[in-house]
Amino acid sequence: MTELRSLLSDTVTRLFSDLATKELIEAAEKGTWPDKLWRALEEGGLTLPLVSDAAGGAGGTWLDAHVVIRASGRYTAPVPLAETIVAGWLLSRAGLDVPFGPLTLAPVHRDERLTLTASADGVKVSGRATRVPWARDAGHIVTVGELDGRPTAALIARGAGTVEEDRNLALEPRDTLVFRAAPTVAAAPADVPTDAIYVYGAMTRAAQMAGALEACLVQSVRYATERKQFGRPIGSFQAIQQNLAVLAGHVAAAGMAAECAFRAAERADARFEVAVAKVRAGEAAGIGAGIAHQTHGAIGFTYEHSLHFATRRLWSWRAEFGSESAWARELGYAVAARGADALWSDLTAR
Repeated sequence: MTELRSLLSDTVTRLFSDLATKELIEAAEKGTWPDKLWRALEEGGLTLPLVSDAAGGAGGTWLDAHVVIRASGRYTAPVPLAETIVAGWLLSRAGLDVPFGPLTLAPVHRDERLTLTASADGVKVSGRATRVPWARDAGHIVTVGELDGRPTAALIARGAGTVEEDRNLALEPRDTLVFRAAPTVAAAPADVPTDAIYVYGAMTRAAQMAGALEACLVQSVRYATERKQFGRPIGSFQAIQQNLAVLAGHVAAAGMAAECAFRAAERADARFEVAVAKVRAGEAAGIGAGIAHQTHGAIGFTYEHSLHFATRRLWSWRAEFGSESAWARELGYAVAARGADALWSDLTAR
């Protein structure tokens, strides 16, 4: 682990341990913006790990960002940290200044587009984007579209469009944004694919799910150790031990798949590894959340218990930026296009 990665890990763990409390998450689910937590993340240099030192960031790599994003999932932090990190990276790839404050990304669905058009007074944006994370709370939105035949990143002020509020199962904001020839703050060509938001958004969700699964495992092991039945801890029963072993296996597999995707993002196009990570993390989310709730029994389904903070996010995140079935189809198309003779070499090269 590099010095920067170690520093980021220590800082984010300390901040989330101190500030991402059960009370703060409950307040956020009722609509209160966790300003103290966000300010601490910004002051700790955790919101822009991929932006250069000269531009006000940490000058780190995708693996550095992975440490922060996975921790946000492990502590179920109710802030758009992953979205801000990707948005900052996209703006920096276009040579644009990255504003302070929470950022978000739009659109998040493969079949949605925001249209960029050049005019005498700057670049305008039009279109409708649904289920945008934290749109009501973000000061700016980042989009990637095509302008003059080139992928272009654009920064849009939240007030440039209308916001139709909604939430996901985890009670996180997932709003609809509507723009009608709205002005952009800035726009410039970016060395990224036009679907970069969809791809890198899926990668960050895989890392967040890996973190949330880790939280499920920690809570389940603790509960199995403390809860007694027939005079002994339930964790001493073979059926419980077997289920926890299965959960631990899924945690390890999802975490490694996500980490491999972030490592691939440093080299070149990580689309293959992102697809694998999103499929693997999504599969683990379904099985892992079920095991965690089975271990806890009825108490795990109550709002008073904290397990649901992780499991509701797992159920929500697995469908965002493409479900595992959508990414599995993409994997299948890629393998078919390369041909059977290339399959083994493609797998072993990774």
